[in-house]
Amino acid sequence: MSTTASDASSAPWPEDPLATLAALPGVPDAVDSVRKAVDRVYGHRVMRRRSGEVTSEAALRAARGSAALSGADWALEEVRRRSDFGSDAEARTVGAALRLNAEAGQLLSIWSQSPLRVLARLHLVAAGGAGVSDRTVGRPRLAGEPVVEAPGSGLAASGAGAPLAEGALPDGAPAAGPWAEAPLPGADEVAARLDGLAQLVLATSTAPALVTAAVVHGELLALRPFGSYNGLVARAAERIVLIGSGLDPKSICPAEVGHAELGRAAYAAAFDGYLTGTPEGMAAWITHCGRAVELGVRESTAVCEALQRGAA
Repeated sequence: MSTTASDASSAPWPEDPLATLAALPGVPDAVDSVRKAVDRVYGHRVMRRRSGEVTSEAALRAARGSAALSGADWALEEVRRRSDFGSDAEARTVGAALRLNAEAGQLLSIWSQSPLRVLARLHLVAAGGAGVSDRTVGRPRLAGEPVVEAPGSGLAASGAGAPLAEGALPDGAPAAGPWAEAPLPGADEVAARLDGLAQLVLATSTAPALVTAAVVHGELLALRPFGSYNGLVARAAERIVLIGSGLDPKSICPAEVGHAELGRAAYAAAFDGYLTGTPEGMAAWITHCGRAVELGVRESTAVCEALQRGAA
């Protein structure tokens, strides 16, 4: 959980920091609104007979949304029909998002025991076979190693902490993610804060799932712990928390769809709030994540309605 870019790893936390965040102004209302929305879609009559189809469609749309936030904004039907995801940086980003969403549901039991193992696995799934050096896959970056969010795109941030200026990009290269301009923590800070995040996840907390998921998502965006695909990994981790908590056990409420629908500018603005570590900024980030879940619910409700009409 961030306080500021410089002192986040040393700032004292309350006994249950997630519960403290859950009590911030606006957060209880967001939690309640998300819970009601999720309950409504789970109560849809289609869910009694065809929940597997809804889950599959939600996974596809979630992958499309997450890839769009990382700059590979493909139409849903293009994602659905394509089988080759290795031709360029955009295609590799979409392929990585699809693989992550397929893998997330297999990691729930491990997450509750070792979140860091799951994060390593997520990066391995995203980056493996995507033109990333084998020696950097599945482990946090070391001192001096760059971050190249989309391999082959030229989008890098130096290990020293200064992101490359935006400029001309190769054809087919995804645009930099909205976190790309944030200060890049050094390897030692990354290691310390990852350990802190794991302890936070494993500790007993009364906080709702939305709060935990938002903090996991925001902290991973802030740290960019891997040499590539950090945005995709952060959103996959958010999804794992929402599923594993029991809020969305069938994985039919794709927050990634909502984040993409709200837009990259709103995503970046909310993330800036997370980076400040202030109560107002943290509340803005958590409520933004809540709105994304609600929009994901709306998407799956539309899928349910289409299935009911026989249109899908």
